[in-house]
Amino acid sequence: MTFEQLRDKAHALPLKPGVYIMQNAQSQVIYVGKAKALKNRVSQYFQDQSRHNAKTRAMVAQIDHFDVIVVQSEFEALVLECALIKRHMPRYNILLKDSKGYPYIRLSVGEAYPRFSLAARTAEDGARYFGPYGSRRASQGIIDALRQALRLPSCHLRFPRDIGKERPCLNYHMGVCEGYCRPEMDQSQYRRSIDQAVALLEGKLDEVVDELTGEMDQAAQALNFERAAQLRDRVRAIQMLGKRQKAVAGSLADTDVVGYWKGEAKSCFVVLHYMGGELAAKDWELLPTPMEEDERATVATLTAQYYGGRGSLPRQILLPCEIDEREELARMLTEAVGRRVEVLTPRRGAKVELVRMANENAREETLRATTAEERRSKLTQALGALLGLEQPPHRIEAFDISNTGSSDIVASMTVHLDGRPLKRDYRHFKLKGLAHADDYASMRQVVRRRFQRYLDGDEKFGQMPDLLLIDGGAGQVRAALAAMEEAGIRLPVYGMVKDGRHRTRALEAADGREIGLAQNQALFALVGRIQEETHRFAIEFHRQQQASRLRGSALDEVPGVGPTRKAALLKHFKSVRAVGRATVEELAQVVPKQAAQAVYDHFHGKEEQELCGSSQEAPGESG
Repeated sequence: MTFEQLRDKAHALPLKPGVYIMQNAQSQVIYVGKAKALKNRVSQYFQDQSRHNAKTRAMVAQIDHFDVIVVQSEFEALVLECALIKRHMPRYNILLKDSKGYPYIRLSVGEAYPRFSLAARTAEDGARYFGPYGSRRASQGIIDALRQALRLPSCHLRFPRDIGKERPCLNYHMGVCEGYCRPEMDQSQYRRSIDQAVALLEGKLDEVVDELTGEMDQAAQALNFERAAQLRDRVRAIQMLGKRQKAVAGSLADTDVVGYWKGEAKSCFVVLHYMGGELAAKDWELLPTPMEEDERATVATLTAQYYGGRGSLPRQILLPCEIDEREELARMLTEAVGRRVEVLTPRRGAKVELVRMANENAREETLRATTAEERRSKLTQALGALLGLEQPPHRIEAFDISNTGSSDIVASMTVHLDGRPLKRDYRHFKLKGLAHADDYASMRQVVRRRFQRYLDGDEKFGQMPDLLLIDGGAGQVRAALAAMEEAGIRLPVYGMVKDGRHRTRALEAADGREIGLAQNQALFALVGRIQEETHRFAIEFHRQQQASRLRGSALDEVPGVGPTRKAALLKHFKSVRAVGRATVEELAQVVPKQAAQAVYDHFHGKEEQELCGSSQEAPGESG
């Protein structure tokens, strides 16, 4: 189907709840979504593409046809969406890696030295299976905690084959493994630890704790305090493990707290499991930053995927934001476990602090896993997609004009490479031939001169930008485009416009069309930094020029005071203002008495004029 046919089909859909299934030319399902009103939601995909992010545009470009399933309620739409996503695993849906199913913990009981591992499903292979549990990460965490609590080996050695072949590894010397690779170790002790691990997985926590506590007391009575301390630490580790195992399984967890953080390149979904008011476990997963702009839609989708299909659930789930499907999600989970499951978005009190901590955990995991280069790369990709560019704008040049009336009209050019300022390529311009301040004429001149220098082969201007950003609106953009047209150069140009609080509000095209930045805070911050940096660079140069002009005009008018004497006076008194306040005797210490008298008469023989003092004379680099 053509784009117009897809749009017409979407407009013909009913205003009823349902699920839509986007498919490509090979009839592969690439996206599944739900809607309160199918017509409104599906039509949005085939409207103005500039409003979509890069992933949405890429998905829409691949849609060949779509199907819809009309249902009776939003609840049915939620349940059906979850089932279809799990079945088709569409490319453009946000997907948890473990959404296909939940893992089991496998114990190879048929071996002389049984080992724990993860399994996607049970099998008739003589092994024992425990679970299913939560994600693979959480289940692997239980295995690691079992090994640490019971000091079981985590190495790749195979027993009894490798016993005595190597010296004990670092784990043994750190006290986290009993060292079963040593010939003097008894196999029965290994079996006993495995039996204790099985008892823990079966929920027999008290039995294991009582057994170890008895051993601890015996060791203490025998004055073997080192052994007693080891057993005490093992009891504590096992008690925490028991809470963690039950929390991850969801069987006895009181409260789960969901956290989410959306980064430039990656995002993170976190679930903190609480039992009896204590944090028992943390489950989290990193994923590519999703197509959905709305955080609420992302949290709703991830939460439904995470809990959907589980056999046991906590009594309460706290979300980081309000979602439209909260009641439907609570009903779906309640029906799944046969008891009430609350889904809440706390607004005040201690629960808000729990959510804040979950979000902070998600943020930390995201930042830890995302390099600065990835963040910058995603930012430029996002900016290019927002502006509809074919390639990300790696080199961005920004221009600003600064003036005071018709005097000292200057311009600045800053350069940002992959989002980072490239200060060695910054340039200043002194604007010429302007009888009065004219921002449009000024912008036209500076852009024309910049590209003329490029055409002339000037190495300082030898790199071509991918994008021009102009401080100002559509008028300044049109001026820059006119200058580029004169030079025979075509580049994308946008204006950086501010709101009433002098913050960058949007980017503006030559036709006055504004492209908002508020939806992407990272882009909002990037463009704001570029505009502020360009403005700062222009203001500094303007002040240097103004100070230099004032210094020069005040002393150049004094008869008998040439460049050498002027430089000596400024060096000694530091500023023109100080020269004007000096007595004849003080001036005569620097220049001859006749010249000193002329300087004094110049400043005191007429009404005092406003002077600008500064010890800096260098006007800065100009183009």
